[in-house]
Amino acid sequence: MYPTHTLTRAATALITLMFSASAMAEEALDNPYGLSALWAQGDGVAKATLLILVIMSMGSWYVIFTKLAEQNRVMRYAKIAQDNFWNAGNVRQGTDGLETDGPFRFIAEKGLESAGKHTGLLGNINFNDWVTMSIQRAMNHVQSRMQDGLAVLATVGSTAPFVGLFGTVWGIYNALVKIGMSGQASIDKVAGPVGESLIMTAIGLAVAVPAVLGYNWLVRRNKVAMEKVHAFGADLHAVLLGSAASDSDAK
Repeated sequence: MYPTHTLTRAATALITLMFSASAMAEEALDNPYGLSALWAQGDGVAKATLLILVIMSMGSWYVIFTKLAEQNRVMRYAKIAQDNFWNAGNVRQGTDGLETDGPFRFIAEKGLESAGKHTGLLGNINFNDWVTMSIQRAMNHVQSRMQDGLAVLATVGSTAPFVGLFGTVWGIYNALVKIGMSGQASIDKVAGPVGESLIMTAIGLAVAVPAVLGYNWLVRRNKVAMEKVHAFGADLHAVLLGSAASDSDAK
């Protein structure tokens, strides 16, 4: 059981937090200068800039979640390959036991295909070199697929602050024009429109920061996943060469 004074302090802190949140919400509703005012008073350029930032944010979060799910699948497929593939009787049986849509099944299929197609003009290539090239091409394809979408995060992270800055400059320009035309330059007339314009810069930063952090995080996770892919490809290459050598000795 918790002491009574501890529960009292916790209840007091919770009530204080609730009142503070309520006060902040009421202040936001009473504030005449905010996102609602920015959208209502902005022209076509300002609204288009805001929409672009919203689309960039949605796109970056979509890429983050989809790539995270894809990397988790690759990690799971790597564990399945490690547990099942190397315990099979032969490469064909091990390949059939892998997930059909996984990168490890794709690499294993390409390795088996290269071993079975070492005929004709391809027979002039050293078997070791031919299998190496085939598996390396398959791994390069997997790496290319895993990097899909990361360019979106890099683009959003590098351009969103400038898009927000453009919205700020455009908003300040329009605000100063309106103030000059009205002939009223008091602080209450200047602070509102200029403050609304500065929101664009804050939105641009809010869009860019998650994109940059997500990009760096996903790149690191991609590196870990590709290390497992390369390890599987190297082991598969050795197994295929060993199998071919065993078949030659048997003949």
